[in-house]
Amino acid sequence: MRVVSLLASATETVCALGAGEMLVGRSHECDNPPWVKTLPACSGPAFDISLPSGEIDSEVRRRIHAGEPLYHIDMELIRSLHPDLVITQSHCEVCAVTPADLERSDVCLIPAGQLSVSASNLDEIYASIQRIAERIGIKQRGEAVVAAERRRLERIGDRTSRFRRPTVVVLEWTDPIFAIGNWGPELVEIANGELLLGKTGQYSTAIPAERLRDADPEFLIVAPCGFDLDRTLREQATLKNLEWWPELRAVREGKVVFADGNLFFNRSGMTVSRTAEIVAQILHGISFVAPAGETYCGEYWRRLPIHAT
Repeated sequence: MRVVSLLASATETVCALGAGEMLVGRSHECDNPPWVKTLPACSGPAFDISLPSGEIDSEVRRRIHAGEPLYHIDMELIRSLHPDLVITQSHCEVCAVTPADLERSDVCLIPAGQLSVSASNLDEIYASIQRIAERIGIKQRGEAVVAAERRRLERIGDRTSRFRRPTVVVLEWTDPIFAIGNWGPELVEIANGELLLGKTGQYSTAIPAERLRDADPEFLIVAPCGFDLDRTLREQATLKNLEWWPELRAVREGKVVFADGNLFFNRSGMTVSRTAEIVAQILHGISFVAPAGETYCGEYWRRLPIHAT
């Protein structure tokens, strides 16, 4: 089977299932495992994503209101790859290519099956893994992968259960402020943190910045959707523009953390258990080593010293 995955989490899943050789094309966001970046990229952003976060939010809202695309899809390239299956997502019209994007790009011209997955909580992530496994003909591998992920999260919960539960807020965007939603609150719960803003299974939505001030958490994790660590670190300037920023407890105590949201906090694939490990590291100082042997701290998240915040 030949698969074009236009969803980063689906690309991870196909590889985790031991079927990476089926992949013949990817989205511009697919980057895990690293070798998939050698595959041809079949999509790209439709506007400049290097803009400040506030301008990105405004442009996204404008395009949605005007019915303009957020992504360009190279249908000629996809056609040339002769896929049997094209994978997209239907959970969010902003974060990745959707079936509507394919329809807008004349997907009917490609004789390939389509699979659209959606996930708003951990159980739905597991269901998406199993749907992909079934569609590519390896159902039992899907069941084994899901069981392994469940066990890994259970081990994290066991290791963190003896610690006090500190309060925490996780931001998925900074201008305007979005508190984490969907499966994110479940990961914080597993890592034994008390999440003050955001609810499991609900979309992350813009909230007044003052809600962060009023929550005043012990820990603040900043992991904007689609931003790697370097890009996330640039959001310091945005947050420092809040006049009450220096008064936050997390700021005063040096417990503000900037993290790779793109690879971990915002991705509904094979990195959710690693995200829970990162949260456990941040909140409790527990040591975890990533699968490739790299350490999470410094590589994927960074705590800002008090003088920096």
